[in-house]
Amino acid sequence: MRFLKTGSIRLLLFVHGFLIWPFGLFETSISTRDAASCLGGEPIEFSSKVDFDTEIIPILTRSGCNVGSCHGSAAGRGGFRLSLLGGDPAFDYAMIVSQYEGRRIHRVTPDRSLLFLKPTMQIDHEGGEVLEKRHAETVLRWIAQGARRLHARKLDRFEVVPNDLLFHSLDQPIALQARAIFQDGTTEEVTDRTVFTSQDPDSVTIDGSNHATIKRRGPHTIIARYLDRVTPIRLAVPFHSPTVPSSQAPKEIAPNPSEELHWIDREVEKVSDRLGLTPAPLADDAIFLRRIYLDLTGRLPQRSEIETFLSNRSPNKRLERVDQLLLSDPFLDFWSYRFAKLLRIQPQPNDREAAKIYHEWVRNQIQQNVGLDQIAKSLMTEVGDTHQNAPANFSRNARDPRAQAELISQAFMGTRLQCANCHNHPLDRWTQEDYHGLAAVFARLDRGPIVRVERRGIVTNPKTGEPAKPRIPGVRDLEVDQDQRMALADWLVSKENPHFATSMVNRLWRDMMGRGLVDPVDDLRSTNPATHPVLLRLLAEDFVENGFQIRRTLRTIASSHAYARRGQAEQGLEREDRFYSYRQARDLEPEVLADAICDVTGIHDQYGTEPLGTRAVSLFDPLTPSESLDVLGRCSRRDTCEGDSTRGTLPAKLHQLNGPLVNRKVASQDGLLHKMIADQKGDEEIVGEFYLRALCRLPTSEEKSYWLSQAKNISNEERGPFWEDFVWGLLNCREFQTNH
Repeated sequence: MRFLKTGSIRLLLFVHGFLIWPFGLFETSISTRDAASCLGGEPIEFSSKVDFDTEIIPILTRSGCNVGSCHGSAAGRGGFRLSLLGGDPAFDYAMIVSQYEGRRIHRVTPDRSLLFLKPTMQIDHEGGEVLEKRHAETVLRWIAQGARRLHARKLDRFEVVPNDLLFHSLDQPIALQARAIFQDGTTEEVTDRTVFTSQDPDSVTIDGSNHATIKRRGPHTIIARYLDRVTPIRLAVPFHSPTVPSSQAPKEIAPNPSEELHWIDREVEKVSDRLGLTPAPLADDAIFLRRIYLDLTGRLPQRSEIETFLSNRSPNKRLERVDQLLLSDPFLDFWSYRFAKLLRIQPQPNDREAAKIYHEWVRNQIQQNVGLDQIAKSLMTEVGDTHQNAPANFSRNARDPRAQAELISQAFMGTRLQCANCHNHPLDRWTQEDYHGLAAVFARLDRGPIVRVERRGIVTNPKTGEPAKPRIPGVRDLEVDQDQRMALADWLVSKENPHFATSMVNRLWRDMMGRGLVDPVDDLRSTNPATHPVLLRLLAEDFVENGFQIRRTLRTIASSHAYARRGQAEQGLEREDRFYSYRQARDLEPEVLADAICDVTGIHDQYGTEPLGTRAVSLFDPLTPSESLDVLGRCSRRDTCEGDSTRGTLPAKLHQLNGPLVNRKVASQDGLLHKMIADQKGDEEIVGEFYLRALCRLPTSEEKSYWLSQAKNISNEERGPFWEDFVWGLLNCREFQTNH
């Protein structure tokens, strides 16, 4: 009989397939060579051997059978489970061939196999018809050949074309091709077994014949997957063609005019030219000064500092001010705060003292210009009394070995290794062995007030049920008799590992520029490529060559045109902040905003039992009592602080508009405003004072005229409330609440 897509035949086959077939009572007259006729094709030839690992697994992935929403989920679907995206071929083979007494495979008559019948909808299948004709034929060939796992070949390389190409028009179909190079030297086109996924389906569409069509201008990324390899395909259409390439445009005065075009700017402008972006002009001195103070010290410049800088006629004054700030105490406070968030420094129950000592140690390391490589090694290897040996607190901040592995990978490698806890990472090269092997390096640590190494301790690999072997992720297993933590730390900061230096400079770039060259900064992987890959490599190389010193990299970034540009985007390209052709405004961090409000108003917050006047960025304990910091969205540091802030949410905005954070300070008789009113300062002086304090600039003629005209007709009784509203407006405007 033939397999006809009719309700009655489907029902018959369903009943037979599930109730009779496993006991061998089902009969059919269809022959193996006629199997392709079920698909409307020619009889199949069975000459070449089909390899399960490199042919059947990719077909299942291409068909969507082993994705998380289908049989690749943790519980499987319909009693049938596969490893996620084919990450474990041995497991998949056992599930297909051996589970339920092998009922999914019928070696004698392959066309009666559930592996064929269901995905071709010869019998009911919840997932619908997912197996393409050519893939169904391959499945039948494999079953007819005995459904063996041959281990015939291993993948060496996976390549896709085209890649990193620029196109000049939209809506033109682009043929995608993929090939696999195996360790035996053979090469095979595997386009029809490769999964192509657009990272933005609204911008790039991919049809069933593996053609991509770009719908929106700009750069785009497609992810190509074959077996365990994932490769990004980068395609772009320029935003528009610039009349003059930025590399040939008249050069502006550099922050340090004695230097030629900065090497950072060369790389940024190459990308801008390629995409047809015109860089914004350089910011004026007032904007630059406010920006560099916020980025390096987390505070606004004082009036005297603003006036001194603006009156300075030295052509090198910007770089000179950068150097001054890098050696200042506010710099130490602010960057200790940033690294405290990265390392998740927080007190343990009933033990605030250890966290304070830990925070002071970090500040001291920055003050002494200790390289980040040495800091990282100390944190990963030190043990002992956490009140006396501060870096030992790093291990204590992780609740268990797996949490410590995740912290190390996220903070020091910029990778989300936790995705490999339950299965191999779907978008990166990390495996379950990597995740649990890294955790096993720290399995013997006792994380009490005195951190010590115990004689025993294991981490179980849930995949095998056996103790995981201590492992440098992606590299090698560690020997039992060696100092595994030291071996891991040595590898982490070595040239053998590109992740440490790359992730560190990417974070520093993000902190100065508002966005990482790879974004998010804790998600470095080939399938999340850098916007400026050459620049990222050069920054990392410079970082290593100069002893992993953060001041050097921060100074390098601050001296570039890219850092100093205005926040003025080309019309229609306001959201294209990835290419640094202009400076995009970003919200001040909660602690920075709280400090800025205190500095403008002259009224300081009380943080717990800390002395009045303590800066929010100086708090070592993220849970120091403060309603304002809680509402503004400070990070608790219990987990990563990447994207953790509630800054900009409705509660935070309402708190700023109507809560005591601003209103109490503005209305205080002890604040700067009411002191100026009491001293009978003139209206023009009040306007100028608060513009300088809040926005670090004098008001424009239009702004000054507006406020003075509004104040002209108010009575003495109304003067206080009027100027309170004025200051309140400045503190709630976007220019004040952003670093721009």
